[in-house]
Amino acid sequence: MWSRILTRLFWAAATLFAVAVLTFLLINVVPGDPARMIAGPKASPEVLQQVRQNYHLNDPVLKRLGFYLARLAHGDLGRSFLTDQPVTEALLTRFPVTAALCTTAVVFWMLLAVPLGVLTAKYRGSWFDRGVLVAATLSLSFPSFWLARMLQYWAAYKLGWFPVAGFRSFASLLLPATTLALLFVGYYARLIHANMTEVLDSPFIRAARAKGASEVAVLFKHGLRNALIPVVTILGIDVALLFGGALFTENVFALPGIGTLAVQSVFNLDVPMIMGTVLFSATMVVCANLVVDSLYRWIDPRIRAAF
Repeated sequence: MWSRILTRLFWAAATLFAVAVLTFLLINVVPGDPARMIAGPKASPEVLQQVRQNYHLNDPVLKRLGFYLARLAHGDLGRSFLTDQPVTEALLTRFPVTAALCTTAVVFWMLLAVPLGVLTAKYRGSWFDRGVLVAATLSLSFPSFWLARMLQYWAAYKLGWFPVAGFRSFASLLLPATTLALLFVGYYARLIHANMTEVLDSPFIRAARAKGASEVAVLFKHGLRNALIPVVTILGIDVALLFGGALFTENVFALPGIGTLAVQSVFNLDVPMIMGTVLFSATMVVCANLVVDSLYRWIDPRIRAAF
């Protein structure tokens, strides 16, 4: 078991290293002058030259990559070109808002997706199953920014049920979280439906019914638990990507989260902040994979017995 854990940790570290290197190289081939962003549009050539020397912008790319990796090894993500704020501090400051938004959204869509997926599997082929399939297809077709704008206009601006934008209290997260939930609930309902359909045809389900187990126990205790492995895998990745920054939703609702920070850093050509947000998102994905790997052993005893 320990060898497996160490192997997973090694590949996690290797993945983050590869992401850091690729992100640095890609950003440095993008057209633009970070010195101009730091010094301002009216800076003289002398000032620009001084800025490039101070930030090692005139050094070869591989040399700058070495400096970056050396700082990264000490946990230093650098400082923002725009605000001079440490990147780590900026990420930690904005992470609670993103975490609260994503957690609320996941709770919303799973509370809807689980019963919809289970019931459509039980009544597959019925009008209810086909209706959920149509609704799921429509939800997958909505662009996130369009749906966010529509909900913002009607539910917040016209009806006044929610705050229009900004972050003042938990109420400010309800409409953005609903937006994300509507985008994901149909997909997860169909994913659970597909896995439950296969599980409900298994011999152990027939055996549970033959022993007199209630239909609720058959569906949610015996069926759902065995259908969750693929769902947990995809859920872990989706949650990690959301925690890395729900870009469009946070920007539409002007939430001070990591998604908004990432978009602002791209528009401002704030190289350290761009690399910091990308590396943070990659870290979330890697950590999610490790958590999902651990959850497998809790959900399915057969996996636990194999190790």
